[in-house]
Amino acid sequence: MTLRAGLLGLGMMGRHHARVLGSLDGVELVAVADPAGDAHGVAGGRPVVSSVDELIKLGIDYCMVAVPTAYHEAAGLALAEAGVHAMVEKPLAPDVASATRLAEAFESRGLVGAVGHIERYNPALQEARRRLAAGDLGAVYQIATRRQGPFPARIADVGVVKDLATHDIDLTAWVAGQPFVSVSAQVAHRSGREHEDLVAIVGQLADGTVTSHLVNWLSPLKERVTIITGERGAFVADTLTADLTFYANGTVATEWDAIAEFRGVSEGDVIRYAIAKPEPLRTEHEQFRDAVLGKAADIVTMRQGLATVAVAEAAIRSAAEGITISVSGLGVD
Repeated sequence: MTLRAGLLGLGMMGRHHARVLGSLDGVELVAVADPAGDAHGVAGGRPVVSSVDELIKLGIDYCMVAVPTAYHEAAGLALAEAGVHAMVEKPLAPDVASATRLAEAFESRGLVGAVGHIERYNPALQEARRRLAAGDLGAVYQIATRRQGPFPARIADVGVVKDLATHDIDLTAWVAGQPFVSVSAQVAHRSGREHEDLVAIVGQLADGTVTSHLVNWLSPLKERVTIITGERGAFVADTLTADLTFYANGTVATEWDAIAEFRGVSEGDVIRYAIAKPEPLRTEHEQFRDAVLGKAADIVTMRQGLATVAVAEAAIRSAAEGITISVSGLGVD
């Protein structure tokens, strides 16, 4: 069976979605839509329409929604009402209320609804999660992420928490298999924009794992790093290069008395794993295609996307009120 797909939004991410959807096995990209037209020439001769309603009229099985966050709810609800499966770019919605309405709209109709949290499909994090599940690291103590770089001019409707930190919130809960139960945050506004451009978040997961997330749009250094520390050592996942490195705790006795008295771990072997590195965006689309076909698939559900939006909102509220916010009850699927 060949699925008929539509694409809504032809901006920065939309261009990449068009490329992948146009070459995805078992999928026919039948049309693209953007009120501004195909400014980047990615339609490839396919019809270019201006709205989600026009896409729906063309008879699509599913749609990729890559419009600005403020328009996610309206587009998603229109697709759900028409019985069209959808994957919505992250974050799922600008607030918890909108995200809840989207999740419920797709669930109530038995439709496949997903969120484009692409970092889950990064080979380094996929391998880290597999090894954590196998017990390679033992008990997990801490997950720390750093995500920084220059300001992206394409973003205007949300701040760094909902645009970037949602990556880290989602991947942390997913890689650990544990939901957040509390968050505390500090933000700053340094570039004169309406929304925050810097955040430091401290969180705790349900199993007691401590998390920290440093995110900003203010650095000339582009960095995407996740460090998972456990009882047997640490994994370092660099999602820019898709490399995963294991730093093992030392097992050789230290003879230097001044160091031997330190009651902690020592440096052991360092291993950079050789792993396959498929493109995360293609993997994401392959998984969603399979989910629509009713096959076993690993997608980010809208319910999970809702939980991520709730944690992001809690971080913003924490920074505004100077308190730690409980987010208990928002689990991962």
